[in-house]
Amino acid sequence: MATLIAPAPGAITDDLSELISAVREVVRQEREAEKVGRAVAELLRPYLGSREFLSDEQLASDTKKYRQHVLHVEPDGSFSIVALVWLPGQGTPVHDHVSWCVVGVHRGEEHETIYELAGGEADPHLVITGRTISPAGSVAALVPPGDIHHVENGGEAVAVSLHIYGADIGKLGSSIRRQYDLEVRSAS
Repeated sequence: MATLIAPAPGAITDDLSELISAVREVVRQEREAEKVGRAVAELLRPYLGSREFLSDEQLASDTKKYRQHVLHVEPDGSFSIVALVWLPGQGTPVHDHVSWCVVGVHRGEEHETIYELAGGEADPHLVITGRTISPAGSVAALVPPGDIHHVENGGEAVAVSLHIYGADIGKLGSSIRRQYDLEVRSAS
């Protein structure tokens, strides 16, 4: 699991403030998770790679595990914005999410393995259904169920990704709904 760093007072840049306002409008107007995800993904895209988006403190890493910087939690808990900072080789457990999630790669690259839960209750296991390498500027929207994946920094440089969740990460501590410690098998 990531190190959780709460928002620092005064750490909201002008770019982040603009994004917060835009996401707030989408979340207030749209209730369907897939539509929210697509709209928020388009809002996030122009900020990726911007040097003015994050402060130096919000780019700090942790030598033991990827670091989670909570940038904003909407007062009503309807969404949160988080920066994840990954050193090479750091990654998540295999997991799914508590809500819709938009991920944009701000710097570096992320390697993702996508899984499907198979076998039913009698023989639960995971099957790999895809692999992606997402360079800086990439954006993806994930909507549960069916969002089981593992993400890691498979590159040689620090990676930073921006995550917008339809949940109160300040209260929950993470967007992870469930971790999967199951055998991974080849597709039949």
